[in-house]
Amino acid sequence: MAFTLELADLADLAQGAALLGTGGGGDPYIGVLLVSAELERGRTITILDPDEVDDDALVVASAFMGAPTVVIEKIPSGEEPVLALRRLEQHLGRTADAIIPMECGGLNSMIPLLVAARTGLPMVDGDGMGRAFPELQMETFGVYGVSGSPIAICNERGHVALIDTGADNHSMEWYARGVTIRMGGVSYIAEYPMTGAEVKRTAIPQTMSLALRLGRVLREAREQHRDPFEALTECLTDTIYRHGRVLLEGKVVDVERRSADGFVRGTARISTFDGARTVELTFQNEHLVARDGTRLLAVVPDLISVLDAESATPITTEALRYGQRVKIFAISTPPIMRSPEALAVFGPRAFGLDEDWTPVEELSPH
Repeated sequence: MAFTLELADLADLAQGAALLGTGGGGDPYIGVLLVSAELERGRTITILDPDEVDDDALVVASAFMGAPTVVIEKIPSGEEPVLALRRLEQHLGRTADAIIPMECGGLNSMIPLLVAARTGLPMVDGDGMGRAFPELQMETFGVYGVSGSPIAICNERGHVALIDTGADNHSMEWYARGVTIRMGGVSYIAEYPMTGAEVKRTAIPQTMSLALRLGRVLREAREQHRDPFEALTECLTDTIYRHGRVLLEGKVVDVERRSADGFVRGTARISTFDGARTVELTFQNEHLVARDGTRLLAVVPDLISVLDAESATPITTEALRYGQRVKIFAISTPPIMRSPEALAVFGPRAFGLDEDWTPVEELSPH
């Protein structure tokens, strides 16, 4: 059912989106500031359930692209993603009827909200990743037959590039990544123009309202002095994600991080307080794999997040620091992301990992 997003909802939504961002998707804090400013000006944001979108409506995905660390250095004005949308509409010869998040994680939960506030368009409660992924072809939209291009790419100077690779979403990502690098490492995009019927068939539903719910559960658990990890695990059981579990509690003992090829890549090592176990996380913007020595604990597309050990506040990959006391928390991926077609696009081997996907509930049972 459609609902209006309130200013008081933003902090909870950002927290839930940071959790679903699996360490990537960009820190939502800057996006919260931008969206809050729009709501304080009296603008409204309507969130539509996918079933409420007309089948023949034009829906466009909105997002930022690039290395999350660069966003901190190049804070957007808020006009960039709107310009990208307008340029795509001009190319298509049709105005959009709604927008949809490319991904529900991190900052990319906020960019489409910003566009919705500035344009008055409704936003669809769903997305194409169910988390955050580093590459544009890694979306259920594309997995199930929607072309990502034409895509419009805008930077902070108002420069816009348009790329059309037809149904070749891998080439779209390759060209768009090159443009984004030359725009300084971050850009704002409008992509995957699709019909409402295609949204219903290909999107992961209700992920924005899920992010809002998860953030609220964490906040209320802290306020009620309950264990936020227990509350989070319990909340997930009646969602399409179902399983959540703590893989390790300990201290960050090492982080290696670099920006390369338009991504933030690296590893983080987290050891138990007695030093008996160490888990290594590998990330490409987002956490991809968790290993305890040679034992695999969780692997993409399952969600792996690092949370503060006391508050369960999500910590992004760019914010990981030596000495932080954390818990590694894994969430199983929804059924729409488990098909052979989906795993071919964003399973372990799509990232060059020499692993076949095994669900986290099997790798790390309670």
